[in-house]
Amino acid sequence: MKAFAKTDIGARRTTNQDYVFCSVEPVGNLPNLFIVADGMGGHKAGDLASRYTVEQFLEVARNTDETNPITVIEKSIEKANKMLIEKSKESIDYEGMGTTFVVCTVIGEQIYIANVGDSRLYLVNNEIQQITRDHSLVEEMITLGEIDRKNARTHEKKNIITRAVGVDSEVIPDFFEIDYAKGDIILMCSDGLSNMIEDEDMRDIIHQSGELEEKADRLIEVANINGGRDNISVVLVQPD
Repeated sequence: MKAFAKTDIGARRTTNQDYVFCSVEPVGNLPNLFIVADGMGGHKAGDLASRYTVEQFLEVARNTDETNPITVIEKSIEKANKMLIEKSKESIDYEGMGTTFVVCTVIGEQIYIANVGDSRLYLVNNEIQQITRDHSLVEEMITLGEIDRKNARTHEKKNIITRAVGVDSEVIPDFFEIDYAKGDIILMCSDGLSNMIEDEDMRDIIHQSGELEEKADRLIEVANINGGRDNISVVLVQPD
């Protein structure tokens, strides 16, 4: 298995509120683990929220006796949510902080995935398929037929998310289990990438020759060329 993760401040932000984790080695009972978190909150609350949530998730995942990957992920997110809410009470600067969260692990020929918010996981082969579903206002508007997906990319309410870790006492992730085939590549990203590059263009960049690191660098470069309006995070995973 090969994997590479990178986060970039983008062209317009003064702080990076994204946080990534990438391990091809076991994390507790999970054989590998990949995470993208995109924090929100004023001052430095956003970068604290994303980092702290990942740290708390890892603390549970590394020490749990659970072996079912979905159960491990679910319990780790629940604990991280609880801990982030408690952390937000420590300072007025932390009030209202939260984070998106997308996580996956690859076991055998299956990919186990969970997400909260609008950070995404794609499966890339000859096509590019978004596996996760955004928890956002515009996604709900698309479902209701109020706007189309093309206009959603530039909608004024694009950044309003409807679920996040650290906001409510009960966090509700979506879970997915999918098969992968030889040659498939997993792309995980914050909306700083997916808002700046069309899905098909991301697929084309990933299809270019080179190592995963070069592909990730190119994705971030193009996102910045296209405006770089937000922090940009990328995790690429190529299973055996």
